[in-house]
Amino acid sequence: MTAPDLILYNGKITTLDRGNPAPEAIAITEGRFSAVGAERDIMPSAGPSTRMLDLGGRRLIPGLIDNHLHIIRAGLNFNMELRWDGVRSLADAMSMLKRQVAITPPPQWVRVVGGFTEHQFVEKRLPTLDEINAVAPDTPVFILHLYDRALLNAAALRVVGYTRDTQDPPGGEIQRDSSGTPTGLLLAKPNAGILYATLAKGPKLPFDYQLNSTRHLMRDLNRLGVTGAIDAGGGFQNYPDDYEVIEKLAADDQLTVRIAYNLFTQKPKEEKEDFLRWTSSATYQQGTDYFRLNGAGEMLVFSAADFEDFRVARPDMPAEMEDDLEGVVRILAQNRWPWRMHATYDETIVRALDVFEKVNAEIPFSGLHWFFDHAETVSERSLERIAALGGGVAIQHRMAFQGEYFVERYGNKAAEATPPVARMLEMGVKTSGGTDATRVASYNPWVSLYWLVTGKTLGGLQLTPTHKTLDRETALRLWTENTTWFSNEEGKKGRIAPGQLADLVVLDRDYFDVPGDEIQDLSSVMTMVGGRVVHGSDVFSSLAPPLPPAMPDWSPVRTFGGYQSRFQATDADAGSVASLTRCCDSACGIHAHDHARAWNSQGPVGNDKSFWGALGCSCWAF
Repeated sequence: MTAPDLILYNGKITTLDRGNPAPEAIAITEGRFSAVGAERDIMPSAGPSTRMLDLGGRRLIPGLIDNHLHIIRAGLNFNMELRWDGVRSLADAMSMLKRQVAITPPPQWVRVVGGFTEHQFVEKRLPTLDEINAVAPDTPVFILHLYDRALLNAAALRVVGYTRDTQDPPGGEIQRDSSGTPTGLLLAKPNAGILYATLAKGPKLPFDYQLNSTRHLMRDLNRLGVTGAIDAGGGFQNYPDDYEVIEKLAADDQLTVRIAYNLFTQKPKEEKEDFLRWTSSATYQQGTDYFRLNGAGEMLVFSAADFEDFRVARPDMPAEMEDDLEGVVRILAQNRWPWRMHATYDETIVRALDVFEKVNAEIPFSGLHWFFDHAETVSERSLERIAALGGGVAIQHRMAFQGEYFVERYGNKAAEATPPVARMLEMGVKTSGGTDATRVASYNPWVSLYWLVTGKTLGGLQLTPTHKTLDRETALRLWTENTTWFSNEEGKKGRIAPGQLADLVVLDRDYFDVPGDEIQDLSSVMTMVGGRVVHGSDVFSSLAPPLPPAMPDWSPVRTFGGYQSRFQATDADAGSVASLTRCCDSACGIHAHDHARAWNSQGPVGNDKSFWGALGCSCWAF
C-alpha cells in the first residue's frame, strides 16, 4: 500500500460528508483525499516521506468555491486597484486614497473599483467630489460604487475627455452643473455601460504585469479560503484575447484557484454569431481540473440584461428579448452547452422561462446544468418552473451591499425573501453561493456566509428574519458541495472524502463557534489546492511558496494588500495597515484581528513593546 504524501491531524474537521462528518485525521495522496477517519487507522500508514501536519485544534473545512466570480477580468487589473473592501470608515478610505495618490506616477490612475458600499462606512456616505479633488488635484481618480455610480476627479475628467459637449449614452448620465459642465459624477440609469466604458479608458498593465497581478488576486482569494471559482465572463472581457494571461498561468501550473469559465457575449445584435463560432471552435468542458470551459453566459443576449441598480426603477426588457434569447438558447441546447443567465428580477425570469420551455419542448434540456444568476426577486412559481426544467439558481450576496437601497424602494417586507434562499432549498431547487465580485460586491466569501447566516447587510440592517436564515452548515454547503453541480463536477470536489480533490482550508477561528457578526472576519491560516499549500500564515507561514512582489512598484497591493480586515489599525493609528497585517500573519503567533483589536482598544499603548510582549508578540514590525 502506497504511503500518503501528507497526513493532517489534531483538528476539528468538517467534511460535509454525512456518512463521516467529523473524523480525526485526513490522508492525502497525489492531490486527492486518500483516507478520512480515525487517527488510529490513518497514522500507521505514514511512510518515511509522509509529511505530518498538526492542526493544533483548528477548524478544517472543504475549500470554498465561488459560483460567480469575475476572476479572469479582475486578475488583469488587481494590482492597479486600491481596494476599499472591508474598510469601515470613510476617513480611513480617504487616508488610503491620499497615500496612493502620492506614489502613483503619471499617466496612471488611482482606481477604487467596487467591492464596497457606502453603508459599510461608519459615516454612511461616499466621499464628495470636493474631497476627492482635494487629495488628488492632478492624479486621475476613478471610484466605482456598486453598479450605480462612479466618481471622477477633475484630472480624470480631463483624461477621459468628458466636456459640456459630451452626450449622455443610452441608460447613463453624466451629471452636470448649471453651466452644463460635467461635475465628475456618472450615473447608471440603469445601464452600467457608462461606468464600464469610462473605466476602460484607463491605462492597462503589460502582459507580464497582468500575470503577476492575477497571481496576487488568487493569493488573496486563497488567504480567504477560496480554492475554486466559476468565472462569469464580464463586460469588456473578450474571448480569446483577454484569456491569454489565465491560459498562460494554467499552462505553467501557476493557478492556485480552480477555474471553470463561461463565455460572455460582447457584441449586441451579434450574440448568435458569437455562440455559433464558440460552439464550433471549442468543446464544453475542455481543459483540466484547474482550468476548463463551463458553457455560456452570464450574458446571453443584451436585450435580456436587467441591471441590478436598486436606486432606480426596475427596467422593462424590450419586445425583442424573447426572439433574441430563443436564437441563442437553441444554439446552446443543440450543442449541449450549459448556460448561465443574469436575471435580477422575476419579471425577466418569467419571460426567459417562456423561451426556455418553448425550446425544451423541441430540444430537451435533460442533462444540461443551466441556471439563473442572482434572481433576487424570483417568485415561487418561477422556482417551480426552474425545477421542472432541471435548472438551478446561483445566488450572490449583492443584497449585503445594496439591501438598504432595496428597502428604500420596495419596503422591508419585500426584502425579507430577496432572494428566497431558504425556500429554494426547501423546494429542492439547485442552489449555490457566490459573490459577483469584484466590482458589484467584495470577493470575500465570509461576507456572503455572514449574510446567509445572519440575514444582515454590511451596514447592519436586518433583511431576512432570523427564522428564514440558514444554519451554518447549510450555508457552508452552498459554498462547497452545492457549487459543484453548477460546474458539473459533483463528486469530484466540495467535500472531504476519499477520491475527491484535496482542496481544504484551515481557519484562524472556528466558523461554527464565533458570534454571527464575526463570520465576516474569518480567514485562512492554511489553504491547500490539490494537496499543495497555496497560502499559509501563523504557524503555517513557512509552508506557502513565496509570491513575487506586486508589479508595478507603485501598486496599491504592495502597500495595502487586498481585502482589508475591519480590525486593522488605520494609518493614523498604526503607521501602516499593511505592515501590521504582515507582522501578525507571518512573524508571530497572534492573529491579525487580535493584534488590531488590542491596538484599537489600547491607543497610545500600542507603541509600548512591553504591552505587545505581554501578549506574546515578538515582531513589532510596524
